[in-house]
Amino acid sequence: MAKGNYSAVSEFILLGLTDVPELQAIFFGVFLVIYLASVMGNLGLTVLIHISPQLHTPMYFSLSHLALVDFSFTSSVTPNTLLNFLCEFQCITFYACAIQLCCFITFVVCEQYLLSIIAYDRYVAICKPLLYVILMPKKLCNRIIASTYVYGFIVGMVQTVATFHLSFCGSNRINHFYCDDVPLVALSCSDTRVKELMLLTIAGFNTLCSLLIVIISYGFILFAILRIRSAEGRQKAFSTCASHLTSITIFYGTVIFMYLLPKASHSLNTDKFASVFYVVVIPTLNPLIYSLRNQEVKNVLKRMIEKLCLVIK
Repeated sequence: MAKGNYSAVSEFILLGLTDVPELQAIFFGVFLVIYLASVMGNLGLTVLIHISPQLHTPMYFSLSHLALVDFSFTSSVTPNTLLNFLCEFQCITFYACAIQLCCFITFVVCEQYLLSIIAYDRYVAICKPLLYVILMPKKLCNRIIASTYVYGFIVGMVQTVATFHLSFCGSNRINHFYCDDVPLVALSCSDTRVKELMLLTIAGFNTLCSLLIVIISYGFILFAILRIRSAEGRQKAFSTCASHLTSITIFYGTVIFMYLLPKASHSLNTDKFASVFYVVVIPTLNPLIYSLRNQEVKNVLKRMIEKLCLVIK
């Protein structure tokens, strides 16, 4: 990245969600409550899985990393957003913006593939239960999870370098509450066709590949469940997938809306408010979905609370 490409822009101004002071105060309170719930939920779920021997299985190992990614994902955006609600000028430096964008993309990609890993794990557990230990050994799980982080970081770096290699010589006002690719590219005064093609291609590739793994895995799971004769057996098999299916539907629905639908069908303002759900709400919902809809997690949590109560007494 040549220094000349940075032009005169040394910082960006985030327009945020609103410029009405009364609404900013309300948004600050709402975002703070949701963010604290997200931090407690995701870190709590991660700790619970790691200290509970009953949950030391490949599925919960992947789930603990999903919670960690959700925490990192929302923490890369929300604290700065909360600070901006309290400031008259919502500024972010050039390099801080680049770091935020890189972290954001990295954790989005990680989340996509972690959801597909969990889907594959459910396929093996339901369709090939006798081979589960062979097909999902601990070393293989560690390598898959590690490769997810490495790949996510590479994608984040490539996209960030491509974005900040553009020239920003006009307005520095980002129509968003964090540094996102689409509004940043819209600010550039250089040719953005290559970057726009990269954005669509890479986002489309990662979304479609990870979603394809999910669809194929759940296709086999559905056929396996339909072959189960007893209604109780079918319900038990489906209950192990219900929370994951809920999380997948929410996540991919938002991703497809924001990045893959034609831009003519929605504006930057629409994307901005959709991002609130994507960045702030989903990381808070995931630990609730996986704890409240998962009997094993609820049982472990109940036993830990009982032990804690006995210690206090």
